[in-house]
Amino acid sequence: MGVSVDPIGFAKALADETRQEIMQHLCCVWLSVNELVELLEGRVNQPTVSHHLKKLEDSGLVRVRQEGRQRFYTLNQGRVNACCDRIVVLFAPNFIHEEED
Repeated sequence: MGVSVDPIGFAKALADETRQEIMQHLCCVWLSVNELVELLEGRVNQPTVSHHLKKLEDSGLVRVRQEGRQRFYTLNQGRVNACCDRIVVLFAPNFIHEEED
């Protein structure tokens, strides 16, 4: 019936502000760890970015592509959507999306 979704794992992955920022940078592009370090303007070092990427990869929120010795990452938008949908079903089953005027 689709992708298995762990809403708790999803919430834990999103609980960190640095991971949120990394996910924003990875939307619709493939980036290396070093490119992410640059986009984070040196606030986070390479080992820490790699650690956050591993957490996001383990939760299925990023996809990884290997090119030689380098890895590139992108946001797994389908997984993000599935997780958000699952959270709505679990915690707000009667929610009806109303369009803003």
